[in-house]
Amino acid sequence: MYLFETIKLSLKNLLLKKSRSFLTMLGIIIGVAAVISIMSVGASAQDLLLAQVRAMGSNLIGVLPGASDEAGPPAAMFGIEITTLKHEDALALEKLPHIVAVCSYLNGRGSISYLNKSKDYNYMGVSEGYIIVEETTVDSGRFFRQDEIDSLARVVVLGSEVKKELFGDDNPIDKRVKINQVSFKVIGVMEERGVVAFQNQDEQVFVPIKTSQKLLLGVNHLAFIRAKIDKEENIESAISRVKSTIRFRHNIKDPIKDDFSIRSTDQALDMLGTITQALKMFLAAVAAISLIVGGIGIMNIMFVSVNERTREIGLRKAIGAKRKNILFQFLIESATMTLMGGLIGIITGILIAWAITIGVNYFGYDWKFIVTPVSVLISTMMAIIIGLIFGLWPASRASKLNAIKALRYE
Repeated sequence: MYLFETIKLSLKNLLLKKSRSFLTMLGIIIGVAAVISIMSVGASAQDLLLAQVRAMGSNLIGVLPGASDEAGPPAAMFGIEITTLKHEDALALEKLPHIVAVCSYLNGRGSISYLNKSKDYNYMGVSEGYIIVEETTVDSGRFFRQDEIDSLARVVVLGSEVKKELFGDDNPIDKRVKINQVSFKVIGVMEERGVVAFQNQDEQVFVPIKTSQKLLLGVNHLAFIRAKIDKEENIESAISRVKSTIRFRHNIKDPIKDDFSIRSTDQALDMLGTITQALKMFLAAVAAISLIVGGIGIMNIMFVSVNERTREIGLRKAIGAKRKNILFQFLIESATMTLMGGLIGIITGILIAWAITIGVNYFGYDWKFIVTPVSVLISTMMAIIIGLIFGLWPASRASKLNAIKALRYE
C-alpha cells in the first residue's frame, strides 16, 4: 500500500507541472528512441546483409586480390585497387577438381545510349561461366561465348530494366547501343533477378571480360573471381587446390606472402555477422550516451523540486516521516519520470524503425522490420537505472533536511 501511495503521489506531482515534466523526460525519450531505432536498424541491416550473401549460393567461393588474415576482410573490400588477379588465373581454376564453373568479374560505369536515349548504368565485364555461377538465365537471345571473349567482340547482354529503359517493348536483339561512345551489338536480355549482393542485377549491362578490360577500362586485372563447387562438402578441398594453383601462377612459395584472399560463403557469413554485430552494439552504445544526458536533466529538475518542496519535506518529517521515507519518495518520482519517458521513447523508437523499414523497402530492398524484446528490455532497464542513479543525489539531499529549518524555509 505504501508503494502504491508513493507512486500515486509521484504521478500527481508530475501532472501538476506537465510542461516541465515532459521537457525533463525529453532527454530520456530521445535516448530510448535512439537505442530502440538504432538496434532495430542494425538488426535489419544485419539480416539484409546475411540474406544477400546467402542469395549468392552456399557452394560458392570467391577469390579477391590482396592478402588478409583468415578472420579479416581482404584489402579489396576497402576500395583499394589491387591488380594482382588476372583472367588467366580464372581460366586455370576451371581445370581443377570439384569446380563446376568459374567467372571473372570487372566493374565499371558509363553512359549507355540508344538513338536519342541515354543513361548512366553499371556495366560488368564477365566470362561465359557467369550464367552457371550466378544460377541465372537469359530471357531472350543468348549469352556471349568464349570465342567472343578471346576476340574482344563488341557484344552486350542487357539487364531487364536497361532493356525497358532504352527499348521499351521493342526487341533489342541485333540492335546496337553505345557504351561510352563504343558501339556494341545487343545479343541478349537477362531474366529479372532483382537486388543480389546489394546490386540491382536488372540495371546491369554485361560485356565480355576482355572487352571490358581492353576497350572500356584499359586495364589487365580483375575485380574478383567466383567459382562454383559441385558439393558443399568439397569446398575445403577446392579452396586448398585454388590456393595452390594461384600461388604457383604468382610464383609465391611462402603462404605469408599471398597476394590474394579466398572466402567461402560460410566464411563470408561468419565475418559479416561478427562485423555487423560489433557495429550494431557500438552504435547502440553511442545512442545510449543521450540517456546519460537525459539523466543529468532529471537530476537538475529533481534538485529544483527538492527546493520547491522544502516546506512539504519539513512537514512530513514533523509528523513522523523518516529519512528513508523521504529518500524513497523522491527516488520513486525520479524512476517514475524515467519510466514514463522510457515508454514514450520505446513507442517513438518503434515508429521510427517502422518508417525506416517502409522507406528502404520502397527502394527495392527486402528490409525486415525487426524490434527484439531484448532491445526493449535493455532500453527500459537503462532508463529506470539512470533515473535511480541520477535521482539518488537529490533524494538523499531531501532526506537529510532538518525538519525545523525546512518548515522555516521561504
